Amino acid sequence: MTPGNTVTTPITIKNIGSVAATTFTLTPGATCTQTNSGTQNGTAADLCAKLNVVITSGATTVFSGTAASLAGALPAAFTMPAAPAAGVTVPFSFAVTLASTAGNSYQGLQASLPLTWTFGS
Repeated sequence: MTPGNTVTTPITIKNIGSVAATTFTLTPGATCTQTNSGTQNGTAADLCAKLNVVITSGATTVFSGTAASLAGALPAAFTMPAAPAAGVTVPFSFAVTLASTAGNSYQGLQASLPLTWTFGS
């Protein structure tokens, strides 16, 4: 990924249960973790703040902000689609953009942030 570049990844989440979900939540991990991944690794310490994340589901923007602000975000930060019926899939798209201001000090770095998706009934 180069500065200003956006990578978009589609995913689907399916209610494999036998009953309709009444709730559908997204809970991000508490921290966005930055690690080295290349043969040449930059010295920047704020990669998560330089990654803009937009999560959409259809026409709904679920979240828009940095990976740093996504980490530990409360449920109110998300606009979730309706909880799906049994057997129904929900499409999502993740668009991640590296800030155009990111210089060579970000070379060879990677970030990770666990996301937990939960259906309740």
